[in-house]
Amino acid sequence: MALAASLPAWALDYRSVAEAAPMYDAPSTKSKPLFVALAGTPVELVVSLDGWSKVRDSRGDLTWIEKKYLAEKRNVIVRFDRAQVRAAADDKAALVFEAERDVVLELLEAASGGWVRVRHRDGQSGFIKAPQVWGL
Repeated sequence: MALAASLPAWALDYRSVAEAAPMYDAPSTKSKPLFVALAGTPVELVVSLDGWSKVRDSRGDLTWIEKKYLAEKRNVIVRFDRAQVRAAADDKAALVFEAERDVVLELLEAASGGWVRVRHRDGQSGFIKAPQVWGL
């Protein structure tokens, strides 16, 4: 039990989809394609096997993707209807922008007090509360 408490907050292995990629129900291009994941979509890496990775998305769905479509770059996805991104890791800091549910943000770094620093694709960056995003 003490070991689990000492693990870093980033113990789960997350990736982002590098480019639009088909998601399958099994690790083969001959298996059933389920949908196409958009570039930038964050996924949790569950297992890797012979050029394939089983991943979990923000809805909890498990699918297979070819490893070549996964990037090391970390993104997160907004879980709330509207999440506020602030200039500093503080509720009283200036509001930089608001992000709506399912908006993908680039993860820049963890911050103290349950905040993470993120960047929107338009270049704006700031701090968002960690519970408001998925992919950490």
